[in-house]
Amino acid sequence: LEVAKDATVVNGDMKVIRQGTNGWTCMPDMPTTPGTDPMCVDKNAMEWVHAWMTKATPPKGKMGIGYMLMGGSDASNTDPFATKPAANGKWVDTGPHMMVMNIGDMFAGYPTTATNTKVPYVMFPGTPYAHLMIPVK
Repeated sequence: LEVAKDATVVNGDMKVIRQGTNGWTCMPDMPTTPGTDPMCVDKNAMEWVHAWMTKATPPKGKMGIGYMLMGGSDASNTDPFATKPAANGKWVDTGPHMMVMNIGDMFAGYPTTATNTKVPYVMFPGTPYAHLMIPVK
């Protein structure tokens, strides 16, 4: 993709592997999840990702966009810091999607459970890390 070509690339520890020029950051894989799940995010979304990873409050008034065209797996749809599924639970697997992050509580009308990840839904509802997951094909 054109975005990834000029993006900064970081590893799972957020160490810069390649400095980019377009304001986007791409991560080849989240090593703590099953499967390969690369992600690219714009500058605002990277601030959101940093806040999430450090358990800080995301910046106010900065909507961010990201995408995961190979999909991804999350330990929980409700706990942003879960490292594995709850007892008797399973990974939340989402196919290719884009994400809209940091839009406050503007999620009215979207499902807040990941029972069907083939339609838009809210991940981490009711937390500062709530974001809209939008499937793409």
